[in-house]
Amino acid sequence: MTDAPFEFGGINHLALVCRDMAETVAFYEGVLGMPLIRTIELPFGLGQHFFFDCGGGDSLAFFWFPDAPEPVPGVSQPKDRPDRAALTSAIGSMNHVAFQVPVDKMEEYRDRLRAAGIETTEIANHDTSEIGLSEEMTDDVYVRSLYFLGPDGVLLEFAAWTGDATGDTSIVPEGAVRPAP
Repeated sequence: MTDAPFEFGGINHLALVCRDMAETVAFYEGVLGMPLIRTIELPFGLGQHFFFDCGGGDSLAFFWFPDAPEPVPGVSQPKDRPDRAALTSAIGSMNHVAFQVPVDKMEEYRDRLRAAGIETTEIANHDTSEIGLSEEMTDDVYVRSLYFLGPDGVLLEFAAWTGDATGDTSIVPEGAVRPAP
C-alpha cells in the first residue's frame, strides 16, 4: 500500500515488566535462545530496561522496576495457558506474545521446551471450522500454535502460518475505517 499514512517495518519492540532480571535473562536467552542485545540502567534508580533479539529485526523488551506491583492474573494477564484457564484479560492489558516459527519445527520446539522443564499446551491447529480447532492438519488449518508461560506468567506462543496469513475479515464492526484496497 503506497498510500498508507505510515510505513511500518514490523514491531520494534514489545515492552513487558518482569519480577527478576536474572531469571528473565536465563529464560529468554538461556532457554529460548534470544540474544540479550541491550541493557539500560534507568536514571534516578527507576530500574532497568533490557532487550532481546526475537528475530526479523524485532525485539522483546522488559523493564525491571524495584517497586513494581504484582500482576493480577485474569485482569492484567490471562489466568494461565488457554488449555487450563480462560484466555480473557483486561482491556489494555498485554494478553500474549506470539513468536513466528517455522511450521515444520512445531513438534521439535514443543519437545525442546518440555525437555527444558517448560510445560506446554499440545499443538493447536487453528482452522475455519465452527470451533476453530482441528485435531489433524487439514487444508483449512491456517496457523499452528503452541502456548507456554514465561517466568512472570507472561503467556507466550510459538505460531506458524501454514499458508496465506490473510483471511475472513467479516467480523470487523460496521463503520470501522479501513484503507481502500
